[in-house]
Amino acid sequence: AERRWNSVHALSMVLTVVCLFAISYTISEEVDKGRVVGNVAKDLNLSVQQLQNMDLQMASGYKKRYFDINRESGAIFVCERIDREELCPNLAKCFLNIEAILSNPRSLHRIEVLINDINDNAPFFLEEAITVDISEASHVGERHPLPVAHDADVGTNSVKTYKLNTNEYFSLDIQSAGDQSASAELVLQKALDREKEPVIELILTAVDGGKPPRAGTLQIKVNVLDVNDNSPVFSKPLYKVQVTENANVGTTLLTLSATDLDEGVNGQIVYSFTEGARLNPEEIFFLNNNSGEIIVKGNIDYEENRAFEIRVQARDKGSTPRSAHSKVLVEVIDVNDNAPEILVSSLMSPIKEDAEIATAVAMVTVTDRDRGKNGQINCKITGSVPFKLKSNYKNYYSLLVDGQLDRENISKYNISIEATDEGSPELTTTAVIAFEVSDVNDNPPRFPDSLINVFVKENIQIGTTIHRLTTFDSDSDENAKSTYSLLNSPKNTQISSMITVNSNTGDIINLQSFNFEELKTFQFKVQATDSGVPPLSSNVTVNVFVLDENDNNPTILAPYSEHGSVNSETIPYSAEAGYFVAKIRAVDADSGYNALLSYHLSEPKGNNLFRIGTSTGEIRTKRRMSDSDLKSHPLVVLVSDNGEPSLSATVSIDVMVVETTADVQTQFRHVPIKEDNFSDLNLYLLIAIVSVSVIFLLSLISLIAVRCHRTDSDFSRYSAPMITTHPDGSWSYSKATQQYDVCSSSDTLNSDVVVFPAPFPPVDAELISINGSDTFTRTQTLPNKDKVSYLQNYISTD
Repeated sequence: AERRWNSVHALSMVLTVVCLFAISYTISEEVDKGRVVGNVAKDLNLSVQQLQNMDLQMASGYKKRYFDINRESGAIFVCERIDREELCPNLAKCFLNIEAILSNPRSLHRIEVLINDINDNAPFFLEEAITVDISEASHVGERHPLPVAHDADVGTNSVKTYKLNTNEYFSLDIQSAGDQSASAELVLQKALDREKEPVIELILTAVDGGKPPRAGTLQIKVNVLDVNDNSPVFSKPLYKVQVTENANVGTTLLTLSATDLDEGVNGQIVYSFTEGARLNPEEIFFLNNNSGEIIVKGNIDYEENRAFEIRVQARDKGSTPRSAHSKVLVEVIDVNDNAPEILVSSLMSPIKEDAEIATAVAMVTVTDRDRGKNGQINCKITGSVPFKLKSNYKNYYSLLVDGQLDRENISKYNISIEATDEGSPELTTTAVIAFEVSDVNDNPPRFPDSLINVFVKENIQIGTTIHRLTTFDSDSDENAKSTYSLLNSPKNTQISSMITVNSNTGDIINLQSFNFEELKTFQFKVQATDSGVPPLSSNVTVNVFVLDENDNNPTILAPYSEHGSVNSETIPYSAEAGYFVAKIRAVDADSGYNALLSYHLSEPKGNNLFRIGTSTGEIRTKRRMSDSDLKSHPLVVLVSDNGEPSLSATVSIDVMVVETTADVQTQFRHVPIKEDNFSDLNLYLLIAIVSVSVIFLLSLISLIAVRCHRTDSDFSRYSAPMITTHPDGSWSYSKATQQYDVCSSSDTLNSDVVVFPAPFPPVDAELISINGSDTFTRTQTLPNKDKVSYLQNYISTD
């Protein structure tokens, strides 16, 4: 209906001529349907014919269509029940607005209908009954406001007066303000007596101004209250109770008891705490206001409060309440709920490792918040440490050094101190005190070995680091920093021109190039000194072994000269195959394979008449002479060593063929023609071999005995002579002061023996072997050759 009204109204704003005056009608609420309100045609001065031509319509903005129009007569009549209290609640006047819409020409007329109120609603109270409490001590004339009655009607039909049933105690005082609803107060006319009449029943009636008037009632129950003339009384002036600390929340301590001779609320008692002098009891205890039961609410700690003094109050519920007071003394019983506490002070850390026994390093204080046996403490150190506790006074202790400290073994101590009380059950606390042990310079620097062997090649460049010395010092920081220096001695004076030692790094650096042929070994001592106060030092002996390099050419021995001149030999024409022509001898200043020589015929090419022993240097014929052979045969012998690279020398021999043996001339007058002759030289060689073998066996037995009874260090210092045989048939002989190398050839009966003694380190008698199976760090390994033996200091027999 509202949407319809809005659409019609919008259309009328555009096309309609709006009438500037309104037509007013009046009607009472609740009239019957069909009741005529007024005639629009008459009020608009329209005839019935005009009204029909102008298509009269009605419009309103209400949900219900309260009015309609007769289009033939123009009369407006009621078509829906009209309830003024529903349409216009709490309004003095109520209007319904409708609009009459005409067409041809289109016009809009406003119609205003005034709805008059009728007395169709009785007064009523919000409650059917109320209770009023009035003390028996109330004075005459006291007023008590009463509830106001309500009436949906307005004006004269609203509430106008109140009435009270007949009684001897109360009257009504009615207030009214014009058309507003009236109100009433209950006025006491006579003093009350609770003992005579404790309850008074009244009926209040509200009457409106309608005709006929309507009324509503309210039941009033007046309770005469007792006068509070008696105070509560506690059963005891002082309550005492005990409770263990840490009692569970909800534990009941006691129940207060108080009585009151009054009745009703004057005899009903409410219990409460009153403010204490020291603490608020409500933080720890709960008091039931009605029953007086005191219950544990919070944590009870004996160490904080050994007793509680609680002030309590009993108060009645009278209008003028009276109260009584009492005290509750709560005694707390201690339990062993606190472990001992350990406090460490005056801690001295770090401690010097040379601290004397009984040196105090810390103060230890132990406490326990419990009392009695629960607070008695026993204190001790757990574990095995060089410290002890000394009692000073009661629970005060000194921590003392009780043994020798050694930072190099233990640099930090974690001392566990255990404190146990005598409660039941026992409680224990453990504290750990950490101590650092500071270093003192009590350890000298140490070399890995007391003797160091260094192997260096000859001809190395000056300034080369041939070895780096290292030391270990168990101390720390400055006490462990080492510097190196050559020891001052007459022997080291010469050494200082050969090598130097870097004081910081320990590098041994050569100051000159070494020549194996001139110097095979030398020895010196180095001292390492730490930076502590006072400084400590240690020495090490360094043996330097110069290793041979192939830097010398072979040298041809007399009677044959070197390349540049021709030597001559003669052989008879009748010489058989294998005839001895000459023997070339050569030496090499180098050692080992660098001095192991081999002989070859380099010229003439394609020679088929002569051969030479590669290891002996003996030149012999391969076959008999023939008539086609030349009478002169120039030969060039090449002598090469086995070094890397190989070095060589040559010698030229002119072999002349003569007719008879009487013409034969040779440089070796005592060389027999037959190979099976046994010379004196071979005898000497045989004796030497047998002697060396016997010495070797004796040395081997001695070596086994020494190793069974001495340590490796003793053996290295006092080793016995040693002889070693090699798979190629050579021997090596070694002792502490001399070493001999013996080499022999097995392809000839005529051999020379040459023995070269070589100086060897007086401290180290270790044998330097070169056979292929040796893998010692001081061994120079060379390839195996047939019929060749080699020892470090070369001795050649050829």
